[in-house]
Amino acid sequence: MLIIPIKEGEPIDRGLKRFKKKFDKTGTVRALRSRKQFEKPSVTRRTEIKKAVYIAKLRREGTL
Repeated sequence: MLIIPIKEGEPIDRGLKRFKKKFDKTGTVRALRSRKQFEKPSVTRRTEIKKAVYIAKLRREGTL
């Protein structure tokens, strides 16, 4: 459970923004979506390799 202390006089919008950032960093939504449907380990590995190749290509080109 995430606890976000809000200081006195601080707008609620800023607190919500901090909550959203922390929630995204925990990866809860991503984990739920990945568990929604079973994916074979070979398929998971294949997608990881594709992603690594893509990132390496971007780094070689100098855009990242």
